[in-house]
Amino acid sequence: MSNLMLDKRVLVTGSGTGIGKGIALEFAREGATVALHYSHHEAGAQAAVDQITQEGGTAYAFKADFTHVEEATNLVEEATEKMGGLDILVNNAGITTNIPFDKVTVDQFYTLFNVNIGSMYFACQAAVKPMVRQGSGVMINIASVHAFQGCPEHSIYAATKGAIVAFTRELAVELGPLNIRVNCLAPGGVKVEHWSTVGDLDLEAQARSLPVGFIAEPRDMGRICVFLASDDARYICGQTIVADGGQISVMASSDSFRKPSKNQYGRGYVPGIK
Repeated sequence: MSNLMLDKRVLVTGSGTGIGKGIALEFAREGATVALHYSHHEAGAQAAVDQITQEGGTAYAFKADFTHVEEATNLVEEATEKMGGLDILVNNAGITTNIPFDKVTVDQFYTLFNVNIGSMYFACQAAVKPMVRQGSGVMINIASVHAFQGCPEHSIYAATKGAIVAFTRELAVELGPLNIRVNCLAPGGVKVEHWSTVGDLDLEAQARSLPVGFIAEPRDMGRICVFLASDDARYICGQTIVADGGQISVMASSDSFRKPSKNQYGRGYVPGIK
């Protein structure tokens, strides 16, 4: 590794498992001190802390329930105090569910909005103070391809992820003059632990459906976040980076892109088409 993040202090929310854990580990491998947040997956967060420590790094685990957005503020304050400052905030914490639109309850709606965007909003608000004091900072918000692509029964989740993209753009405008860069990462499919508990997922078929032919690992998202937090990305501000293996580039109505099309469009109006 290149120690891109040497002496940086990083908080990654929702890092007890999956993408968040992968992001936290990558920052640690690049020399950062890392605070990992969890709500339910204490064992995963602590395992990551132990791994980072064994590899010569420094890491801490913090618990916070983001269904109560005030706990996001408390988390940022506690992590900042523990690490002696905060250089980078990665807002990864999020939950999802699939429910037909007409069956969604008020409690379900606000639970997802509180965790996915409400807690992010107030975590960013809390992070501004230490970043302004030190004169710089980076915030990276994790959205999803669901912000750009429809999927049945994901109306609440998609709404929260679309909100994250808009929030990122707006916050970058407000905080850029304070030398705080804000960007967003929108992952596609990533191999995470909970996929094994979903019975109808055909991972091989999903991999074949992607132009790159494989599904990402959490580490892939971690590498992108390290780049976005580094000086190499100093001119990237207010943007959403889609990392999906080409998922949203493929037209769902088209034939397989791996085989020659059996259809012929343009007969009668495109030159050379018979």
